Amino acid sequence: MSRPGTLTVYRWELRKLRAQKRTYLGLGAAVLVPIVFSVAVAIQPGEPADVPFGRYINDTGLAFPLVTLLFGSIWFYPLIAALVSGDIVANEDNNGTLKTILTRSVERSQVFFGKVLAAFSYSILAIILTGVVATVAGIIVSGFNPIPTLSGTLETPERGLLLVAGSLAVYLMPILAISSFALLLSTVFRNSAAAVVGTLMFSLLLQLVVIIPGLDGLQPYLLSTQFNSWQGLLRTPADWDPIIRAAWVCAAYAIPSLAIALTVFLRRDVAGG
Repeated sequence: MSRPGTLTVYRWELRKLRAQKRTYLGLGAAVLVPIVFSVAVAIQPGEPADVPFGRYINDTGLAFPLVTLLFGSIWFYPLIAALVSGDIVANEDNNGTLKTILTRSVERSQVFFGKVLAAFSYSILAIILTGVVATVAGIIVSGFNPIPTLSGTLETPERGLLLVAGSLAVYLMPILAISSFALLLSTVFRNSAAAVVGTLMFSLLLQLVVIIPGLDGLQPYLLSTQFNSWQGLLRTPADWDPIIRAAWVCAAYAIPSLAIALTVFLRRDVAGG
């Protein structure tokens, strides 16, 4: 009989996530917020003209998911990602089950990466749900119409739908980096609340750095800035520079976070919990 591997642990973790209330709390919020936004626009038409694509929400439903991404980047989506990523290791400590898991016939690294895959899957699902719900609700409210790009050109509805999908994919890069940082805090602090709050404070701190005099030169390299990199797709022609930068900047945050978390996890004192 073959020993369980990373994919087996991944399936274990997915089953555990399905049994936890916080999983549905985060996914429920990801669905509810775009619905509330769409209903508000339908009841009282208005436009957040001070944000990109805000002025088009009454013209095309394809603007809805893009505006939602802009408003959610400060704390909403980082919080959703942290709800599970900040809990997925610490919860085992709180429940006293980590010792049992680490003494199974499975390598510690496999346990760790199984948890990483589960946390990432949750974050990806949350963004996909938000995008799908916001797009469908937006189309119901404002129609499936052409969408203007940031360069002033009009894209057909079909092309606009592809751009929305691409924007969601690019948006996942900083979300997964946030998820990696939350997993680091979950592993190090062994406390779910500390990991979730710490991740949220980290995200807010990065937003505040850019307004400190003399530190604006750091802006291209902050994780918070990468939440806007998807806008490069909404130009004619597409501007790939911010997307490429987002890829390596997000990796620069995520890889060290996961490496440190793995090191701590591998050295965890099982006897002491």
